[in-house]
Amino acid sequence: MSDYAPLPLHHLPSTVSYCRPRQDVPKYLKKTNEARLAMTDLRQVTAITIEANASIDKAMLRMKEAGVHMLLVTNPKNEILGLITTTDIQGEKPMQVVLNQGASRDDIMVRTIMTPRDHLEVMKMSDVEKAHVGDIVETLKRSGRRHALVVDQHKDVKHESIRGIFSQIQLSQQLGEPIDTVEIATTFAEVGKVLG
Repeated sequence: MSDYAPLPLHHLPSTVSYCRPRQDVPKYLKKTNEARLAMTDLRQVTAITIEANASIDKAMLRMKEAGVHMLLVTNPKNEILGLITTTDIQGEKPMQVVLNQGASRDDIMVRTIMTPRDHLEVMKMSDVEKAHVGDIVETLKRSGRRHALVVDQHKDVKHESIRGIFSQIQLSQQLGEPIDTVEIATTFAEVGKVLG
């Protein structure tokens, strides 16, 4: 004789979806609020990713469907290869590939115009935990970036992983004021393009 009883089973309705992780972020913030309140926490929200061999049009569609302006570019092992933004896709990068390589826009892959991992700068979660929203705004302005990644150390392993994302657009909405960031050339090649 078992101490357990089976639960009743029911038919699945014809129109049904599934639960997705959701982070309830404050609608309004002040610069004096804790910075973590403005961060998209990837322990609560699933990161939106794309493979490096996807077309840039597929990446743009994925961003549009997800309501985001940035995708993490990953390999089959879920390792970060870089990131791609709407600015990358809608900016000059695709046109430069078309002109320099003679490719058509339809042939341009994410890997061709993404910002590779070794060009990414990140913040540490330990610093974010001590910071205010105003500090993040200033970091975005000074770095000339529209997104900032936050890494955190796993307690049980010896590597870091991306824990969160700050978005200029989200911060602007939460603060009720524009945040102007100017894209800054960060490599000698980019400086040459700006000056040339």
